[in-house]
Amino acid sequence: MAKAENTKSLKRKVRNSYIISTISIALVLFLLGSVGYLIFNAVRATDLMKENVAIHLMIKDGTSPERVVEIGKTLEQHEAVKEVKFVPKDVAAENFKEQIGSDFVEFLAFNPLPDSYEVKLHSQFSEKDYVRAFEKEASQWDGIEEVVYQKAVVDQIGSNINKFNLVLLLFGGALLIIALILLNNTIRLTIYSKRYLINTMKLVGASKWFIMKPFLARSILHGIYAWIIAAIMFLALVAGLGEGLPEVTLLAESRPVYYVLCGMLLLGILISALFTVFAVNKFVKMNSTKINLY
Repeated sequence: MAKAENTKSLKRKVRNSYIISTISIALVLFLLGSVGYLIFNAVRATDLMKENVAIHLMIKDGTSPERVVEIGKTLEQHEAVKEVKFVPKDVAAENFKEQIGSDFVEFLAFNPLPDSYEVKLHSQFSEKDYVRAFEKEASQWDGIEEVVYQKAVVDQIGSNINKFNLVLLLFGGALLIIALILLNNTIRLTIYSKRYLINTMKLVGASKWFIMKPFLARSILHGIYAWIIAAIMFLALVAGLGEGLPEVTLLAESRPVYYVLCGMLLLGILISALFTVFAVNKFVKMNSTKINLY
């Protein structure tokens, strides 16, 4: 009777240890997935911010219409250019009038603003060095009088965004390391509850792979269970953000969500399997006389 009670108690402890391990992995996957989603959003927001910096190519007075069209085609074919918009001088005057709140054309009796092209660059070409190289190149084109953009804004965006992304990546890396350490300890404790079984199998001549196989299969299964829990929590978080902060999910669209979910699945299986192999291998190699001392 006492033996049966002890067996039930041992099974309950083993089951509880696996439940705790699965929940721990799920929580870690959820945290890492949330940070990954945040990083995706931050990178996308960074790209949008860079791509919204407008560069104005002012066209010289007297430039032929044919040459103006050629400049537009050159810009459209340029590898750094994402978007090109021709702004006639009349439209530029109306825009400037709305900004300052008065009709300066009526006051001056003429429109001093030239025709121009408003250009936006791809995010990878929006760093200050690329922008200045583009400015230098475009300034030498026939028909271009001046290239105008907010240099201070370009410099500030690049500097601040790089610092922010670095801090975010460091935070994500630190979280990953801490999570791996905690999960390693949790899985080792789970395998610890089976140390006598491992030792018995070893004493009867079972090979390392024969001992390892059931533990590895169960760890992969629990990794999948943990991913399901973490995925539900993560999707609930994304849905909540979509309701409360719709601009966040609009930035990330849907692809990063799939990337994060796939990454969480792979990480859950990899973490469970890898740490299980290490833990089981430790007890397989341990001297049988020391199994009670561990």
